[in-house]
Amino acid sequence: MQYEVAQRSVGTPYGGIGLVHQLAKTLGLPAAIDRRLHLFKVHLPYHESDHVLNMAYNALCDGRCLQDLELRRQDEAYLDAVNARRIPDPTTAGDFCRRFQPHDVRTLLDVFNDTRLAVWAGQPDAFFDEARIDMDGTLVPTTGECKAGIDISYKGDWSYHPLILTLANTSEVLSVVNRSGNRPSHEGCPAEVDRA
Repeated sequence: MQYEVAQRSVGTPYGGIGLVHQLAKTLGLPAAIDRRLHLFKVHLPYHESDHVLNMAYNALCDGRCLQDLELRRQDEAYLDAVNARRIPDPTTAGDFCRRFQPHDVRTLLDVFNDTRLAVWAGQPDAFFDEARIDMDGTLVPTTGECKAGIDISYKGDWSYHPLILTLANTSEVLSVVNRSGNRPSHEGCPAEVDRA
C-alpha cells in the first residue's frame, strides 16, 4: 500500500485496514465467498462478499454492533482504504444477516477454512508438527426475550450458548456453532472436533 500526503488529506485510526483488505483480495477470499455463498438473487449493488467483509472489517475497527457500520460509511479515509465508494448500511446488513440458514453459515465457514489452507501453505514445516484444538461453550446474555434461538440459561439469563473451536496454536477460529442458552456445553462437540 502506498500513502501520499497532499495539501488536503484525510486520516483514519484504522490504517491497517487497507492491508487487511489487500490480503483478503490476494487470497481470493471475496471471489470465493461470491462463488459459494448464494443469498441474493440479484446483486444490486452489493455481493455477498461485500456484506461479509464489511462486517468483518467493522469488527476490526472496534465496531461492536451493526449500527457502527454507519461510522465506517461516513469515514472517507476508511472507504479509500477498502477501495469502496460506499458500503452497506446497518439496515441492509441486518437484512443480509437474517437471510442466513444453518447450511449458509457452514458454507461460509468452509470458505474461510479453504482460504486458510492457502495461508498455511506458506508456513514452515515446524508449523505442522502439532495442532492443538481448543473448544469452549460460552454463555452470551442478550437484551431481549424475542430473539430467534435464545433461551434461558442455567444462570436465569436469556442467552445464546455458542460452541467455539479454535486452533490454539494461532488462536484462529475454526468453527462456531450457535446454540440456545439452555444447551449443555458438550453438545455437538464430537462432530465439530471431527470436522476440525
